[in-house]
Amino acid sequence: MIANPQSIHRYGLRVYYEDTDAGGVTYHANYFRYAERARTEALREAGIPHAELVAGHNLMLMVRHAEIDYVRPARLDDALIVETETMDVGGATVLLRQTVRGPNGLCATLRIKLACVRIGGNRPARIPPAWRQGLVKMRNAVAAATEQGE
Repeated sequence: MIANPQSIHRYGLRVYYEDTDAGGVTYHANYFRYAERARTEALREAGIPHAELVAGHNLMLMVRHAEIDYVRPARLDDALIVETETMDVGGATVLLRQTVRGPNGLCATLRIKLACVRIGGNRPARIPPAWRQGLVKMRNAVAAATEQGE
């Protein structure tokens, strides 16, 4: 059953010592790890968990393209919020915008394009109807919130 998704999924986490460089600043690649966790939780909350896509369809969503814009550093022990928004849903792809916010504001913005592929062969595949429906609902929630000025 597909849940009623919100326009923006929010996932909280904390910056640990293992996430930082010698200066206590979050290592740049960790933003991708944070975004991955947030995407997984956003799908789960929308009622379309990635594990069921794998088990039931032998498909997975893999990153096809990733862009990141670093705005300000997150530091050791900062509480962060990763916001995930579905921007576009194609036949076999999904475009997401993810923002990482800390106590001093925006830390980074990511644009992630995911491709649905068959496990083992990495061949493109159409997104199954239930997942497509859930992703479209997430995208439509973003569009509705934008129109209402959220």
